[in-house]
Amino acid sequence: MATSTDVGDLDVAKISVPTYEYKGVNTKVFHVGSFGKLWREKLNPDYFSLQENAANSEEAEDAAFAEEVGISADVLEEVKFVCSLDTLRCHPENESPDTEVVGPNPSLQTLRVQKRKQDYRETLTIDKTCRSNIYASEMECVTERKRPADPEAMVAEGEIILSINIVYPVIFKRFRKHRQHQTMRVLGSQKLTELRDSICCVSDLQVSGEFSNMPDLAPEHINKDHYKSAFFFFEGVFYNDMRYPECRDLSQTILDWAQNHYTHDKLQAAKMEEATFNDLKIKIGFPYLYCHQGDCEHIIIITDIRVAHRDDCLDKTLYPVITKKHWVQTRKCSVCNMYIPRWVTSKDCFAPMDPCFFCDKCFRMLHYDTHGNKLGEFLAYPYVDPGTFN
Repeated sequence: MATSTDVGDLDVAKISVPTYEYKGVNTKVFHVGSFGKLWREKLNPDYFSLQENAANSEEAEDAAFAEEVGISADVLEEVKFVCSLDTLRCHPENESPDTEVVGPNPSLQTLRVQKRKQDYRETLTIDKTCRSNIYASEMECVTERKRPADPEAMVAEGEIILSINIVYPVIFKRFRKHRQHQTMRVLGSQKLTELRDSICCVSDLQVSGEFSNMPDLAPEHINKDHYKSAFFFFEGVFYNDMRYPECRDLSQTILDWAQNHYTHDKLQAAKMEEATFNDLKIKIGFPYLYCHQGDCEHIIIITDIRVAHRDDCLDKTLYPVITKKHWVQTRKCSVCNMYIPRWVTSKDCFAPMDPCFFCDKCFRMLHYDTHGNKLGEFLAYPYVDPGTFN
């Protein structure tokens, strides 16, 4: 018969352990902090120790493997040598392989795929293989196993790490349904504002206003400096960024509407700067919302939650860590087709299309005389290309 203590443990586990709500899609709601606490209580501390001389070091793992399989240390060393990466080669030992060229009739499936890409590139007039594709995992590797110089900045043992996908805003029709803009890792102890400050969106970087009559007076301040309000929405709670006096509660309009139209659980509002990820109740794989600039909405999906280990970035000052960023092809100036545009014009009598994009030099040469006087009729707006931040 189960005791009252056992029943209580079962209730805690039921709330704290994520189980599938829809298999392969998303989990049921669970509390992040309780999940981390339960993990630390149940796991052997050696499993999530961040010390290099921990019991789960390579030597200890080798000894445990030899004991489990029933072989001697000498036999284990021989197996490690025979199965090492140094013995995996498809070329003579006295030749240095060309890693950029795949030979004819490869037998490995991975080499066949690489061979098809190689043959296709040879048919192209221009090779459009970009640096982002070549170093797809570079951003993740930069911080791998990175330890801080200051011991105070060390990630705590048993710390929770969450992986988050930030999807393009719905104004990007090409990517809004299936393409994430950024993938980040955050610590459970971090404030939601730290994630908010790390999200790079072109809407924050635009400059508001029309400057055809005075292009030299275009302000240097971007939209993020003027419109600082934003919120996250997780499981019925709006977390508003209220750090600055000019911030507004963007969720208030929704809350007022919900009082008369929403019949389910009551929606709530909280301050983003006072909440950590450990305080959240979430579903893994479920779409949530990040809204800023009034109506720029991003779907965010928490795809993974786990305990930090020694191979992670252990410098907490570097979090949130960006592990992936989608590459966007940059626009080119409509005149010279060389430089990234700085201006976009509308109702332009000199432009072949509406809107039309110009680099700064072409814009001024086409629309102003030598004294800086405006020629013709047009509207001009400062433009920030999304591809600038690849």
